[in-house]
Amino acid sequence: MPKDSGIGAATRRREDARFLLGSGRYSDDISLLNQTYAVFARSEVANGIIKTVDTSEAEKMPGVVTVFTGEDFVDVGGNPAGWLINSRNGEPMKEPKRPVLAHGKVRHVGDAYAAVIAETEQQARDAAEKIKADIKELPAVIDMASALSGSNFVHDEIGTNQCYDWGWIEDNREATDTAIKNAHHVTTLELVNNRLVPNAMEPRCSIADYNPANDDYTLYTTSQNPHLTRLLISAFVLGIPENKLTVVSPDVGGGFGSKIYHYGEEALVLAAAKRIKRPVRWTATRSESFMTDAHGRDHVTKIELALDKDNNFLAFRTETMANVGAYLSNFSTVTPTILHGTLMAGNYAVPNVYVNVKTVFTNTAPVDAYRGAGRPEATYSLERVIDKAATELGLDPTNLRRQNFIKSDQFPYVTAAGLNYDVGDYDAVMDRLEHHADLKGFAKRRKKSEAKGKLRGLGINSYIEACGIAPSNLIGTLGARVGLYDAATIRVNATGNISVMVGAHSHGQGHETAFPQIVADFLRK
Repeated sequence: MPKDSGIGAATRRREDARFLLGSGRYSDDISLLNQTYAVFARSEVANGIIKTVDTSEAEKMPGVVTVFTGEDFVDVGGNPAGWLINSRNGEPMKEPKRPVLAHGKVRHVGDAYAAVIAETEQQARDAAEKIKADIKELPAVIDMASALSGSNFVHDEIGTNQCYDWGWIEDNREATDTAIKNAHHVTTLELVNNRLVPNAMEPRCSIADYNPANDDYTLYTTSQNPHLTRLLISAFVLGIPENKLTVVSPDVGGGFGSKIYHYGEEALVLAAAKRIKRPVRWTATRSESFMTDAHGRDHVTKIELALDKDNNFLAFRTETMANVGAYLSNFSTVTPTILHGTLMAGNYAVPNVYVNVKTVFTNTAPVDAYRGAGRPEATYSLERVIDKAATELGLDPTNLRRQNFIKSDQFPYVTAAGLNYDVGDYDAVMDRLEHHADLKGFAKRRKKSEAKGKLRGLGINSYIEACGIAPSNLIGTLGARVGLYDAATIRVNATGNISVMVGAHSHGQGHETAFPQIVADFLRK
């Protein structure tokens, strides 16, 4: 019987009423007394030397309060990557500074090198157009293979376009190479996980307020992880004591990862608010979002699948070039490595897996975690090469997968990619797929489509979903620079009701409904 309350019970979502009625409160809905507006001057070239930035005419425009350039932030800390990844030879990754505003060079189209603060957004926009930047355009580094072999560097100071050359698991390399060399059949596939541009319904928005009386800062921002934003700004970028900075993230209208990271615009409005002693607001235009929100994917991969004479999987081996763009975003180093390489065994009882990833700097927008981050890239590679192997061997692709699934009596199962799967029944899932999709009736449906001059295709996909990484002592050994944990406080109030305070941000997951169910169940025990 279905439960009538607690975890798993059917109930109306508490948060839906305000969204359905248009009563949600987003960052751009917040308006502070005496606020000003920020507009950025952004590069129109992908790679160039900033020779001069002349703001004199912009500063004289009506309503302009102040103008910042990259030179104002030369001595300010950079926005760091959250994970330190070492190359196969033990060398730490290359980590060039990511400035608040570009100085010296611009490194991708949309790279901001100046910001105008004015009384109205239109005045700020008009003034930004008066900024005269003398930028010497340089050849852009776009293609990853050329970037690795050439001498045109995105960051001259590191003398390479390679961030790291990572192997997983390095101890598996020789055995995997041997298995492929001696295999009865090897399928090789080269593919592209194309770059994706996020397009959230709500553009990014940041509003900063500074209180000179007690040196307190408040930042309202469209963040999926306000705690991370506060940590990065405090410890690395602006050096604001953490107890002096409050980050408020109200309702968030779409993100799928692109709003987890700290962006330079957040630091800029905070610095500006302190300088002018007034609130500063910035809201991205749609064009700015396309150019500056962290992009996703952008892998070029060669994957090999080795099989024995009975069509059992012997090994997966991949070589991937992963584009990180012009700067390292917060999760850009972990996404193509730990979040990708550890899933390269998929659902399959394959004894050998080796993953090599080279990450590459290019003159493109930074790339970071997006929609599953690492798992979609791994799944795409695995499932495509399995389909190709089935075609080459004249096998049914569903049956080939079934034959090589980890069986339900093998759990717990440690994969060759280093993960411990505690439970699973992939055959049962495939049974349900075949039933609900009516796979046996597909040939008949295809003929009906052909009679109408249409094509009908069939694709099968089976994958493992990765959700979160824990505990913190484990992820610390894998390169995480901060712990990934949360805490909850449950308070029984004098009036008899209960308040639940958690750190996890709700941006569509239904926390306001789910967490009370969890607490209710525990209080019954």
